Amino acid sequence: MKYAPKSLTPYVSARHYFGSELRRHREDVRMSLVQLADIVNSSKSNLARVETAEMMPPPELPSALDAAFGTGQHFHGLYQLAKREVHPDQYRRYMDLEAQAEAIEMHDSQVVPGLLQTREYAYAHLRCEEGLTEEQVQERVNARLSRQEPHPDGTRAFRWAIIGEAALRRPVGSTECMYKQLASLLAQVDTPTSRVQVMPFSAGPYLLMTGTLILLTLPDGSSMAYEESFGVSHLYEGWDTVKRWRREYEMARANALSLAESAELIRKAMEEYQPCDTPPN
Repeated sequence: MKYAPKSLTPYVSARHYFGSELRRHREDVRMSLVQLADIVNSSKSNLARVETAEMMPPPELPSALDAAFGTGQHFHGLYQLAKREVHPDQYRRYMDLEAQAEAIEMHDSQVVPGLLQTREYAYAHLRCEEGLTEEQVQERVNARLSRQEPHPDGTRAFRWAIIGEAALRRPVGSTECMYKQLASLLAQVDTPTSRVQVMPFSAGPYLLMTGTLILLTLPDGSSMAYEESFGVSHLYEGWDTVKRWRREYEMARANALSLAESAELIRKAMEEYQPCDTPPN
């Protein structure tokens, strides 16, 4: 029986339109999913799910499609719209602001912030949510990693993260997953575009220890604060409230370990997840 491609609904959402444009360009050049998969280093099944909007495009796919079809930044532009649709509506404005930010200051006492997560760590973290299918987990992983991409002009927002020691000690995923995540953190402790500090257990209690806080600084100098606790989040744009959250962040920054001390603590935590070399037979 001849294979009949699933019908598309391009005008339902940006993600559906992305998929329909993928199929349109592919069929215009008479290319099969198998042929395209080989060119863009993907799998036929994943491309098929992207075409039918059953899967969020992976972050690396848009540029690969633009290169394959010679479409400039067509798929890149569609992806900028589509990638926001996997987030709850109340999160979309924050996503818009984060994408514009020149500086992003983060705090999380329990897990590595999403902007610093490796793919394996993000997968292990997101699959904790009950009721998600494997496809939904992968979709959320791709969406989270898409936030780590540079701006369209190739620049990156400056990132400063304060991470609780608990995030270093609590295993998320395999020991190899944790080792690679901490190695990635260590590489970002002190670079031209990033700083990472650790808040040690010895610092005692502090206000921010119960949730997540992100401060955004936009090109015009304005600031926003995004605060999140279990099941509840809020974006603050009023200067008085943002100023209060910034004061709490600065207090945490002052009480956290120095960059050198943070790097040393991360190295020590890595020893707990040091991969064991398998002895030769």
